[in-house]
Amino acid sequence: MDFVWLAVGIAAAGYFIGDGLKNFKNPNAIDSMENLFGNDEHELIKENEVHHFIGVSKKDTKTLLQDYPDVPHITLNGEVYYPKQKLREWLVKLGK
Repeated sequence: MDFVWLAVGIAAAGYFIGDGLKNFKNPNAIDSMENLFGNDEHELIKENEVHHFIGVSKKDTKTLLQDYPDVPHITLNGEVYYPKQKLREWLVKLGK
């Protein structure tokens, strides 16, 4: 039975390595894990959860949002939301 799990692990590793090499020079390629768990293109992030998405502290996120009012966002019933895909694109453009 141990050999079955070993074989499954090797097969899965081969698949993900092969998929990664296939998309090595294509930064816009869709990630395999994204295919498995769905597309987050239209997912919204609450303002108090943005720091998790961009990976910085709450204080730094608050400063970033104040310094850059052009961050793509929408307001619904007084609550500010950030479209995940648009925020990702905006951060990449900001970093260039």
